[in-house]
Parts: sequence; C-alpha cells; structure tokens
Amino acid sequence: MSFVAAFPETVKILAAQMSEARVDHAAFETLLRPCELSRCKATCCYDGVYVSDEEAGYIEDLVGDRLSDEMDAEAVIVCSGRGKKTAVRVAEEGELARDFPVHFAKTRCVFLDAGGYCGLQKLAMGDGVDPWQHKPLTCWMHPLVLVPAGRWEERPVLTIVNAGNDPQRLGGYAGYASCTHCGREDEGGMPAWQVLESELRRLGEICGRDVYGELSAEEVDWVVSD
Repeated sequence: MSFVAAFPETVKILAAQMSEARVDHAAFETLLRPCELSRCKATCCYDGVYVSDEEAGYIEDLVGDRLSDEMDAEAVIVCSGRGKKTAVRVAEEGELARDFPVHFAKTRCVFLDAGGYCGLQKLAMGDGVDPWQHKPLTCWMHPLVLVPAGRWEERPVLTIVNAGNDPQRLGGYAGYASCTHCGREDEGGMPAWQVLESELRRLGEICGRDVYGELSAEEVDWVVSD
C-alpha cells in the first residue's frame, strides 16, 4: 500500500484545500529548530491527534491486525466535542520535557512509547515502508498549519503560526502549535521552509503542488524595458 492509498479520501480533501490555499511566505521565514526528540520528548503528541473517520478506521484495523497483543483496538480512538481523536494516557515520571507547557495536560498519545517514539511510525519502519505511512496526516504535517477558508481569509492559508495568531489560542489555553518545540520561534534556528523541507515536499507530492519550490524560489527583480 502506498502512502497516499492509506487515506485516499482524507488526502483528496487536503489536496482540494491546498489547490486554492495561499502560502504564507513571510511566516515561513520564522526561525525554527529541527525536531529533537531528546529535547522535546514528543511534546506535540501530548493530547493525541484529531483524525478523520477514514483515518480512525484505518488505525483501528491496523491495531487489531498488527498490535492486538499490545493495545485494545477499541480503546485507541475516542470521541470528543470536536470529533474523533487518538486516546491518551497519563504521562509517567520523566516522560515530559523540562519546559513542558504549563497549559498542556500531562498526558501522552497512546501510541507513544516511554521514549517518546510513535508506535505507528515504528511499525512502518519495521516493515520497511514509508515511516509516515500509518500516521494521520495532521501528525506528520506538524507544525504546518492549514487555516480553513473563512477563518483568516476567504481562502485557506498554509502557514506557521506564532503566539499571537495561533488558532488554538482560546480562553486560558495559550495555543498549541506555537507552543511546541518544533513550532515555536527560536533565534538559534533556521527558516521554517528549510527546517520543514520533508514535510513541505511530502505535502506537495500528495497535493500536486510544489509548495517547497514556491517557498525556496529565489526572488527575481523584474526589469521592464521601454
């Protein structure tokens, strides 16, 4: 099974949104540091991930077929007010990063092992297939944020959010993507479009749009002759 074939309907929706999305070039100049599991300890996975019905069914079937000795397929997906998501467990001592955000619940996605490695990714790597093949799209896209049409603009916006415009910043919740290690600005980092090259290239592959090429293209000063 190819990467795209795992979630064809979900990919189709994403591709449709990306076909009309504005790429926020300025935001992708934000300085980020590459993912370092030893430093972040998978902080971005603290609350699990929201999934489409298609992704939920695929994951439940995968657990039932391949991980039944370790997990209960009926307990890996739960429903919340916002839809289906992967379940979480209480974090054990030493599992959280030293600077774990105070507004994040001290929980972990049920697919994380004690070292912060994703069980879905480990399964794919053990099979010798694409490491992201079994992972929900939102997981591997992080910290890319696709803001839906109507939220900021009339069309979708692909961006890197900051503490001031994080769409998840509500009430006493200070935000999500902008608070994770790979999503928050770091003066010692590199431009986001460089750090997230793999994610941007993958997004382009499945959506038929060279997003990375758009962001990495050199600026050209056009001279109009008389």
